[in-house]
Amino acid sequence: MEPLPEPEWLRPSKARVAAPASLRVLVAAGVSGLVSAVVLGDGIGANLLFCAVAGAVGAGMAALGTGRKVKPWHVAFAVTALLLCLVPAVSGAGGAVALALIAAICVGSLTLHGGARWVGVAMGSIGLWTHFLPGVAWGIRALRERRFPAKARAGQVLKAVGVSLVLLLVFGSLFAGADSTVADLLEGLVPSMDVGDAPLRVVFFGAGVSLALGAAHAAAAPRRWDRTRTPVGKERGRLEWAMPLVVMNLLFGTFVVVQLVVLIGGYGSIMRRTGMTPAEYARQGFWQLLWIAVLTLVVVALAKYWAPRSNAGDRRLVKVLLGLLCTLTLVVVGTALVRMSLYMDAFGLTRLRVNVAAMEIWLGLVFLMVLFGAVLSSRRWLPRAVVLSAAVAVALFGLLRTDGLIAEQNVDRNRSAGAHLDVAYLRSLSVDAVPALDQLPEDLRTCALQPIAAELADRPAPPWYAMSRAEARAREILAARPVTWDRGVACQRVGLSEKRSEDY
Repeated sequence: MEPLPEPEWLRPSKARVAAPASLRVLVAAGVSGLVSAVVLGDGIGANLLFCAVAGAVGAGMAALGTGRKVKPWHVAFAVTALLLCLVPAVSGAGGAVALALIAAICVGSLTLHGGARWVGVAMGSIGLWTHFLPGVAWGIRALRERRFPAKARAGQVLKAVGVSLVLLLVFGSLFAGADSTVADLLEGLVPSMDVGDAPLRVVFFGAGVSLALGAAHAAAAPRRWDRTRTPVGKERGRLEWAMPLVVMNLLFGTFVVVQLVVLIGGYGSIMRRTGMTPAEYARQGFWQLLWIAVLTLVVVALAKYWAPRSNAGDRRLVKVLLGLLCTLTLVVVGTALVRMSLYMDAFGLTRLRVNVAAMEIWLGLVFLMVLFGAVLSSRRWLPRAVVLSAAVAVALFGLLRTDGLIAEQNVDRNRSAGAHLDVAYLRSLSVDAVPALDQLPEDLRTCALQPIAAELADRPAPPWYAMSRAEARAREILAARPVTWDRGVACQRVGLSEKRSEDY
């Protein structure tokens, strides 16, 4: 059965045939597989960065071997991808780690493929998946076709490595038996290998080699998604195009004027007229303002697609109306952030509140880039800048350990202002929160830390390369000040209720 013909719109982006894989690329893929097999079986931490670096080296050599030039955008995306791979070594929050890993794969794929247009950036971010099977076949073919004139030298190298391993094993065991400190040091540095884990190690080896070869194949023969044919929007007349935007600008302008009046008169006047507290006022419209910002991005994209562009006057009209809309939307984003700030001051931080506030900040940054990029200067850097800013935001979100910030802010509010402490919510946080929760009074500390302590006690401590810094710190704290198991007595004494404050 013959494969289906490629769609016409995809043919311009078709990749060239990759040159045979070099010996250096094959060695780098083998190293990536070995590193994956040895260190990934115990969990993820700094070991993920080791595997990523090994794969990146092979991909870099494959790209340079084809004559591809290293551009600043490639460097920026590559550094950001490696930064995202560092998140598991720092944070123990599962959600932040998973988001960072997804973002790392997408940014790494974009690094290999390149792309400047929206279609190139979007497809380049997911294009790596299409290179895994071709990459393995590419590597196998290179091995079959390659001649190895230095077989004798390879044999010498293997013998030297074997003798070295035997000597390390013999003398390492003797030194470990002679001094317990040396034994502990060697145990921590050398990965633990169990015969029962052999099938899993083989799987990790295959996955590591496949990922490395797929990345190298993408670097050697990337699909040029920027060449994909995309339809151009039908140009609309001035009246048909401009009237909806004029109406939107008037509506947004009215909202901005009202917000300025509120700012000048103070929230006190609003509170007296409506009878609402500042937190209630903030809660009333925050989600609507968030959706306004998101939907306005869609409106700007569609307006740009169908914009009149026949002459200089049309292009000037587009810049004025879209620029004004983006500027007014920035004020809307700022208003939403002020409202969320009031709400968090009143009720403290939660994951949802931090996530949404971070989204608002990023949306504001996107509108700034849209204003100075697509609207004013028509620069091609905009798609890449938007993706890079999102990736950097995800990396910072994980590296800053937001669960720790949430716990710290809530503990400080309780200590300084006597604010209500939602212990039930604090019990749901990750190991990132342990240093802050450790500062609570004894009963509150015991109640808040019991779930984390139980989780850590149920599984042995992984090696240093497979454990986040947050988990290592949590284990140190709980070892120094163990949590007592009192069948919920401490939680009863602090009045823990199953009903939580609204996670809003």
